[in-house]
This record gives sequence, C-alpha cells and structure tokens, in this order.
Amino acid sequence: MVTLTVELSEELVNALAQFVKRVGFSEMRSNAVDDFEAYLIRDAIDRVRIGLANAGISPR
Repeated sequence: MVTLTVELSEELVNALAQFVKRVGFSEMRSNAVDDFEAYLIRDAIDRVRIGLANAGISPR
C-alpha cells in the first residue's frame, strides 16, 4: 500500500474535485491499454474522490 500526502491550494483542490466528479469511464478507457487497466484507473480515481470527500472537499 502507498500513502500519498500532497499540499494543494484551494483552487487546485477544487479543480481536482471537479475533475474526479466529471471524468467518465470512457475517458479512462481511451487512455488505458486495456479494460483491466481502465478499471484500475477508475478504482484509483474513486479513492482520490473518497479522500477528497473525507477532507471535506465536495465539488459544486
């Protein structure tokens, strides 16, 4: 397991929250080498979204 700690300005964290809210599986799949990697990308982005929510960051 890897734990990431980053410091982001409010502007950056809000932009990131908007991105993880809006990005769809089709974009993930088009940037992955296969379906398996696309699902891994989706799972990683979901964990980022959950981390943002746990930090009190919710996209508008």
